Amino acid sequence: MRPALILGAVLSLTALAAALVSLVWTPWDPTAMTISARLQGPSAAHWAGTDHFGRDILSMLMAGARTSLAVALVAVGIGVGLGVPLGLTAAAHRGSWLDELIMRGNDLIFAFPALVIAILITATFGPSATNAILAIGIFNIPVFARVARAGALSLWTLDFIRAARVAGKGRARISAEHILPNIANLLIVQGTIQFSLGILAEAGLSYVGLGAQPPTASWGRMLAEAQTMVTLAPHVALFPGLAIVFTVLGLNLLGDGLRDALDPRLRGRVT
Repeated sequence: MRPALILGAVLSLTALAAALVSLVWTPWDPTAMTISARLQGPSAAHWAGTDHFGRDILSMLMAGARTSLAVALVAVGIGVGLGVPLGLTAAAHRGSWLDELIMRGNDLIFAFPALVIAILITATFGPSATNAILAIGIFNIPVFARVARAGALSLWTLDFIRAARVAGKGRARISAEHILPNIANLLIVQGTIQFSLGILAEAGLSYVGLGAQPPTASWGRMLAEAQTMVTLAPHVALFPGLAIVFTVLGLNLLGDGLRDALDPRLRGRVT
């Protein structure tokens, strides 16, 4: 058994469980304000304390997990859904004008970080979780395109691909039936990495006011609201910070564990 994979799975499933449970139950209403209970420390009534509006921090963390995971998941889905076909197409037409067009387009997107793309989108449509998804998803497209292209290029010269071409299969069919299943492990590992980066990106965008807007809970906005109260009530910033750290750590460990488990060269190694 791989400890990194187990620990990563536990941390990731904990965040997922908190997000799913928040759909039907939270200890308190995450949007309810009780000014008389503001900035209370952890207690039996409020396990993680309350913020400057008297909102229950644990409830906000659970609702924030739902926001962060949903944004990251959809953004990764956009990256996979558009980036992988582009990468496979570029590899199938290596050296052609189509390959150059796709990869230079990826380079153009890479020139603009997710934050810059988010600023451009929100300047046009306004800040929201949807626009944060678009910004992160657009940035994910060239990442998956490059991974898919690199993995596919290493396979196009192999004998079983030559045999498929001799059998009369076209490039698109070969990519779908033979290339894609053989690079699925690369895409899965990259997906977990981009998932963790998506959570960080969502928190960063919400921190600067470009992500989820009130009353939607967000870990990044919780940190932004707590930055002026760190010395007065450190728990207000501590818990959302720990939520981000442990969730991202869990996803990174999960990605490393999956890489080792799915790599045939490492499959027999004990870690």
